[in-house]
Amino acid sequence: MANTMQFDLVSPERRVATLEVSAVQIPGTDGDLTAMPGHAPLITTLRPGILRVESTEGAKEYVVTGGFAEIGEGLSVLAEKALPRDEMTQETFDEIIAEARAALDNAKEFFHSEPGPVDDAAKLLSDMVALGGHIGLNAD
Repeated sequence: MANTMQFDLVSPERRVATLEVSAVQIPGTDGDLTAMPGHAPLITTLRPGILRVESTEGAKEYVVTGGFAEIGEGLSVLAEKALPRDEMTQETFDEIIAEARAALDNAKEFFHSEPGPVDDAAKLLSDMVALGGHIGLNAD
């Protein structure tokens, strides 16, 4: 078994990272998990959170707002939005929160408070606010 695996993090805007890694902590919607070389194959959805990567270059953190992770011989993360933690500014966070609030308002209007879609949009906004608090940004 190898000590590293290929890790790719992409978003619609760009390829965010391509590294050989020893471990990646993934914010999954069904719970956080750590992928390491030799992990059982798995596909999971992401919740907004911090993706922590351990590589020969040291530890790195990336902010993700959702998407999918596929673990196989390597790990591919297809994120709705992703950027290195040190690139997340208050202005960028405000834009993300505004999008989440607009999605909740649209869900309420379109689905007339049907539990599923409205609850999903409210949960996304709540997760985004919690993420901001975790990294020291305000959702005001």
